[in-house]
Amino acid sequence: MKITRTSPFSGITRTMDLPITPEQYALWQGGTVIQVAMPHLDPGEREFVMTGITDEEWDATFSQEK
Repeated sequence: MKITRTSPFSGITRTMDLPITPEQYALWQGGTVIQVAMPHLDPGEREFVMTGITDEEWDATFSQEK
């Protein structure tokens, strides 16, 4: 299922084609925690569904290196 989100960090809109069903998406939208609704997604994929933030943006924003 294609999920489109806009990152609050960069303002960039991206689309990911993730292995989820409309039923799983509806469960999450209905209040089921994402780890239960979509247990097979990795943490980065779940973060993208929830916020639109990619792994790369997360790492760049919260990296300890200067």
